[in-house]
Amino acid sequence: MTLGYEKPIYILAFDHRSSFQKMLGITSKEPSAEEIERTQDAKGLIFEGFQSALAQGLAKENAGVLTDEQYGSEVARKAKADSVNLAMPVEKSGQDEFDFEYGEQFGDHIEDFNPEFSKVLVRYNPSADAVANKRQTERLARLSDWLHEHDRKFLFELLVPAEEAELASVDGDTDRYDTELRPGLMKQAIKQLQAGGVDPDIWKIEGIDSREDCTEIAELVRTDGKSGVGCVVLGRGADDAKVDEWLRAAAGIAGYIGFAIGRSIFGESIKGYAAGSMNRTDAVNLVASKYMRFVEVYEKG
Repeated sequence: MTLGYEKPIYILAFDHRSSFQKMLGITSKEPSAEEIERTQDAKGLIFEGFQSALAQGLAKENAGVLTDEQYGSEVARKAKADSVNLAMPVEKSGQDEFDFEYGEQFGDHIEDFNPEFSKVLVRYNPSADAVANKRQTERLARLSDWLHEHDRKFLFELLVPAEEAELASVDGDTDRYDTELRPGLMKQAIKQLQAGGVDPDIWKIEGIDSREDCTEIAELVRTDGKSGVGCVVLGRGADDAKVDEWLRAAAGIAGYIGFAIGRSIFGESIKGYAAGSMNRTDAVNLVASKYMRFVEVYEKG
């Protein structure tokens, strides 16, 4: 199959699991049946917001949802039935090191739901434990090979958490780490993962302030004949102003094709609805309006 994905894509991401439940005030390790139902209902609310955006004119071919099997299976089935671009996670939630959520059965679950994109969230710092990085890379290369052998698209979310020494070198300032160190570490991580046989169709990239760094990353993921590979911007739960800054830094750069944003779109709605300070209609409308606004920001660049 041809590697890559070049069409514009704007993904509303709500595949969060334990962190999503915390937003609902659910902290138990083993949620009750009522808590599971509330989680599923909240994911349904977000999907209603997505559907509202489509009804208001957002182009369906450029829109998508990222949801999980554990709490979002009903949403995933509805998305497929409505011919919506669907992405679903493969990784075990909340792990520092990537592993498969469903072990050796990962392929069965992908084929059951048949998403357009299979997604992984990976924490990979090239300065971190080399043995753990090697284990992750081997698992990810296996997934990459399986997906492409089965004519499926691979969406790769790369997070580069700071090592203690790196954070110390910027006086513990996480904003300085993001600006001064993270872009270079991301480039190293991409090179190492590519060398290890990991070939995503789309790289989901943490927001970068510098347009020059965005350009270099977009060029890097397309090296060695991978001319169709794309990048999307993730939101990382940041406020609107910061997400706007990241979107504008990437907009219009060859290789950047959109975004995959979650909490920055739905966070206020879900918290308000869970607390009883926002009714369902207002919560759905807020999801739709924030989603559409980020599309507008990106497209206007």
